[in-house]
Amino acid sequence: MRYGRSREGRWRLLLALLLAVVGLPAVGGTASAAEPPPYLTREASYGAGTVTNGWESVERYLDSTSGFRTEGYPPDGRGDQDGKRVTYFGGVSRPSSARFLLYSAPGWNTGTRTTPVLLVHGANDTADRAWANPGESGGYGCGALSCPSTGLMQYLSGRGHRVFAVGFAHKQGDNLMQAQIVGDAIAVIKAKLGVDKVDLVGWSKGEMSARAYVSSLKPSWGRAYAGDVRRLITVGGPNGGYDYPYAHGWAHDFSIWPECGGTVNAPSPHSRMTCYGLYTAHPEFSMTPSGGYDDYPGQRQMLARWDGKYGVDGAAQDWYTTYYGGQGFYTAGSGIQAAIDAGSLIKPLQNAGVPASVTTYLLAGGSPTVVGIFNENRGPSDGVVFISSALDTTGVPTVGGTATVVGANHLELGWNSSAAAQIATWLA
Repeated sequence: MRYGRSREGRWRLLLALLLAVVGLPAVGGTASAAEPPPYLTREASYGAGTVTNGWESVERYLDSTSGFRTEGYPPDGRGDQDGKRVTYFGGVSRPSSARFLLYSAPGWNTGTRTTPVLLVHGANDTADRAWANPGESGGYGCGALSCPSTGLMQYLSGRGHRVFAVGFAHKQGDNLMQAQIVGDAIAVIKAKLGVDKVDLVGWSKGEMSARAYVSSLKPSWGRAYAGDVRRLITVGGPNGGYDYPYAHGWAHDFSIWPECGGTVNAPSPHSRMTCYGLYTAHPEFSMTPSGGYDDYPGQRQMLARWDGKYGVDGAAQDWYTTYYGGQGFYTAGSGIQAAIDAGSLIKPLQNAGVPASVTTYLLAGGSPTVVGIFNENRGPSDGVVFISSALDTTGVPTVGGTATVVGANHLELGWNSSAAAQIATWLA
């Protein structure tokens, strides 16, 4: 059904009008609630007794704007929605990218902080695991041997922030489409609370869609930035791009290629690989469109070359052909430059620039040890993204601050106590 005023919504609007008459502030210190744009339809709402991980509610919305589509999913199911997200998406494990989830934390309408916060999760993740229960996916899912059961959502909500999170339909989706979804989520929050601006926190790949939104980097059919972001905080974001899959391709591929026992939902730098004597092709896992598949556009969009600064991992099997393209002893691929040419957004984002009116903060992790993966070891990193990339301010005219949390790796940045404290300081 189209989003309309519920009984609670009508009551809140009436209360806001009454308070305005007697000269008192509206509920939560905001103006009255309003309708979101007509192209957004609220399809479902899940509340107490249905949602998990400490959220108060989850809503599913549909953006009817022409241009959205159902993106490609790996046929073996590794990229499908899972857990409660399947319920939230109406029982659909491969939803259209026109749909998104909006999570509301306790205190979303009663918190004392003026500007609400929208959390934007990263690749192969969900709003639940990223922000509310880092241990939801089990051991090592949070980047450490032991995972906590609460995250940044509870930390900020407990300090009076009105916290929301967006949940994307595709875990590795096109960042330009997801940037439009970020704008949609902000539009709904503004309508709910009657506010003019929202603070954005984008973690890892989530930084890409958050930054693309405020920079008006969009599809031809998309909407431009609406001027409704006060502060942008990037957390372990590849502001200068990353080349991890190509620099460490052999170790990376073993976690992906099924014939090698791989099951990770991530793209491969190779088109062919030998596992236990069997030379096979898997175009569905390709970083670039191949064989009718394009299941990882969001990863391709984050690529940039770092071989000029940090070199390439020369100890890796087929390191040269993996990075620069060609047939190696066990693998074959087109190389990183071909993937960049197929659609990296790093240079376009830097050229578009963040508006000077948006104060931007950049947070990096300083621990290069992520449990369970081959870590980025060519230069100072958080195990995945170089610190110099996470703190790259090219195209950012108004920098409010930068910081490195020495004790946090890439997957710990969303729940590490020092990282949370720094984010809260920047949101104050």
